[in-house]
Amino acid sequence: MQDLHNKRIVLGLSGGIACYKSAELTRRLVERGAHVDVVMTEAATRFITPVTMQAVSGHPVFTDQWDARVSNNMPHIDLSRGADAVLIAPASADFMAKLVHGRADDLLSLLCLARACPLLVAPAMNREMWLAAPTQRNVAQLRADGVSILGPGNGQQACGETGDGRMLEPLQLVAELIAFFQPKTLKGKRVLITAGPTTEAIDPVRVITNRSSGKTGYALARAAWEAGAEVTLISGPTALEAPYGVTRTVVESAQQMHDAVMSQVAHQNIFISVAAVADWRVANVSGEKLKKDGSGAPKIEFAPNPDILATVAAMPNGPWCVGFAAETENLAQYAEEKRKRKGISMLIGNLAQHVMDADHTTVSIFDEAGEHRLPKSSKQDVARQLIEAIAQRMPQVAPCKA
Repeated sequence: MQDLHNKRIVLGLSGGIACYKSAELTRRLVERGAHVDVVMTEAATRFITPVTMQAVSGHPVFTDQWDARVSNNMPHIDLSRGADAVLIAPASADFMAKLVHGRADDLLSLLCLARACPLLVAPAMNREMWLAAPTQRNVAQLRADGVSILGPGNGQQACGETGDGRMLEPLQLVAELIAFFQPKTLKGKRVLITAGPTTEAIDPVRVITNRSSGKTGYALARAAWEAGAEVTLISGPTALEAPYGVTRTVVESAQQMHDAVMSQVAHQNIFISVAAVADWRVANVSGEKLKKDGSGAPKIEFAPNPDILATVAAMPNGPWCVGFAAETENLAQYAEEKRKRKGISMLIGNLAQHVMDADHTTVSIFDEAGEHRLPKSSKQDVARQLIEAIAQRMPQVAPCKA
């Protein structure tokens, strides 16, 4: 997926053991279509070589402010002009202090002072260094200066201690950088999303379920987070990792999903019901494994499951609701009927047999104005378009209980 296609990123490395992660970070950025120019401090070259960073970036690495390869001898100007962002990863405590005070005694600090693009910083240091009062003052000042602070993470550190201060992992930084470039159309909103299938028990070892992969719901959760929302994802059983930045609760049955939604929904601005929730559950669940004893197939009785979307849509002062409809025929008719039956303003529909388990999808938006078809694209691209459509259609001030 070319999430960073045509983006030019200046990746700066200051001194720290986390420099080893920067090679993987560079590779992942290039995979996503970014042009990466690497600038290293002298201290960074003690942890990883410029040769390595040149190999993974595919471009010459810069370490010297007097680099003669730049015709005007001004790499601090040339590198930042035309760049979409400067990302310092890792950013040591010392380098962040330099940024705060405007020191410019090497190429990387000089470049940051002379830049004409956004600056993002990924701190990496010992936990005591991170918690030290001077560092926290510097972080606060950098934020006040408009610098984006990414992380740090929490966990085991190279010194053997455990706590805050680890540089975020490469894929986490990639997610942060991609999100940085997305419009913040849901900034300050709280979004609750259901995704994936539900499973309904027949006996202790058998269940009835469906073929939902959860990919669309997970893509929407990621897109909502990228758009600035605080996202809670309630997921049925899937093989997918939780999207970065999203709070996930995993459930199995429709009743469990219903209960999880109802425990969270009062504090949400938007509810997006993507999950393929089973319409029925087994009413006569066996407490023991059913045996194939030659007496014929077991008689299974069904009872209706709670209608989660209809319940939330009927709440007084509830969140603004978006539904999904996966059909196999007559999409326009069935989707519009479902939208009206559920009492919601917006519903997204598709033909399940064309997109089930796939990484690409085609959907239509149904609202009071009719059907609006989106072009076929990756599920992540479609999810971003849907989040934009939701932001445009939802009321200016959605109800939310603090």
